[in-house]
Amino acid sequence: MTFWLESLSGLVVGLLVGLTGVGGGSLMTPLLTLVLGYAAPVAVGTDLAFAALTKSFGTLAHRRHGHVRWDIVRRLTLGSLPAALVAILLLKAHGGLGAGGLHFIKLAIAGSVVLTVLSLLFRATWLAALRANPGWRLHGRALAGSTVAVGALLGALVSVSSIGAGAVGATLILLLYPELKPAEVAGTDIAYAMPLTAVAALGHVWLGTVHWSLLGALLVGSLPGIWLGANLARHLPERMVRGALAATLMLAAVRLVS
Repeated sequence: MTFWLESLSGLVVGLLVGLTGVGGGSLMTPLLTLVLGYAAPVAVGTDLAFAALTKSFGTLAHRRHGHVRWDIVRRLTLGSLPAALVAILLLKAHGGLGAGGLHFIKLAIAGSVVLTVLSLLFRATWLAALRANPGWRLHGRALAGSTVAVGALLGALVSVSSIGAGAVGATLILLLYPELKPAEVAGTDIAYAMPLTAVAALGHVWLGTVHWSLLGALLVGSLPGIWLGANLARHLPERMVRGALAATLMLAAVRLVS
């Protein structure tokens, strides 16, 4: 019964990812902790392993269609991988599985969920302001340095909470590079997140926080869910779906810190 409940959870998350393109980690991790009752470190570690596998397939697909800006991926990776390694080492050194570490991870999950909600609700507004004020755009070394810094921020965030590589990452990429096409944003976001989630997942394997049978159940449900969501996306208003997702995530964030 537990296997099918976990698979159903994967199906629900996959459906939302297929409908909106976001919500994987930001919904999966709170779901595993609040609904299925897994400890926060286990939810984070298992979700990272799940993300590493799914983003590998996504990267191959976007690469085949030429949607990946590899120059941006290199800059993001230059910041994200060292930050991920440092975050994992700090979790290990400060008892990521103890009471203090557990509380910190839950706060990090809640904060990451809130950032995802802000990305969902206000990305269009931020982009409009940026395009109306082209002088705000960064260029040259400032742009390259900011991209590396954003990668470092996302690397730390994802390693501790498993959240941030999707909606937050895509929003920050688009704010730095507003000329990108939507497909390029998606492809670049997935391509940089693939090595990041793989390194973070390996770190959590080392920490012992990956639940392998749970991972299998989530994959069984999520893969058909993504396919179904992608097919339903043309029939449902995206604004309504994103609004409902944002409200659900905000409730989850409040519940995590209460």
